[in-house]
Amino acid sequence: MAERVAGPEIERLVQLLARLPGLGPRSARRAVLHLIRKREELLAPLSDAMSVAREKIVCCSVCGNIDTSDPCTICRDARRDPSILVVVETVADLWALERAGLLNARYHVLGGVLSPLDGVGPEDLTIASLVERVRGGEISEIVLAVNATVDGQTTAHYVADLLAPSGVKVTRLAHGVPVGGELDYLDEGTLAAALERRTVF
Repeated sequence: MAERVAGPEIERLVQLLARLPGLGPRSARRAVLHLIRKREELLAPLSDAMSVAREKIVCCSVCGNIDTSDPCTICRDARRDPSILVVVETVADLWALERAGLLNARYHVLGGVLSPLDGVGPEDLTIASLVERVRGGEISEIVLAVNATVDGQTTAHYVADLLAPSGVKVTRLAHGVPVGGELDYLDEGTLAAALERRTVF
């Protein structure tokens, strides 16, 4: 059994950082050593920022985004098109779409996907509040921007069926060959989706 090489405070910091996605024990140890070396430049400001974030971060009651205000910055932005609502699984997906900067719309975060095997049903997601937003009458198009997984597609079909009576246009992200992709490296499911949804050249 390896002996402890640092005090309990440092070991606790390593253990906490190792819980973050993409960081294992070795990466966490390297990160901690870097933070300690740059104590004044990084460790102190990071500690302060995390303390402030812990106190101020809230979940937006309108869309489910996380921010330091409720409604969030996106929901308060009057320049966004209120008639288009992009439905995503998680806040990470919302942020990814925002980084692309291609759509000036509003969002709705489901908080996950339907997954009977994991015991996740419609009541565990924000589907009811999505239906309420559509009933408000301002939305003319729902863009289902969910992952192309079995659970993601099941969720998309469930939401589309639920919204069908509203008459709102429901679209989804295109599936198929990615830009710069080579056919030889694609899986059969991706190729099948690309062929099924082929367009005029």
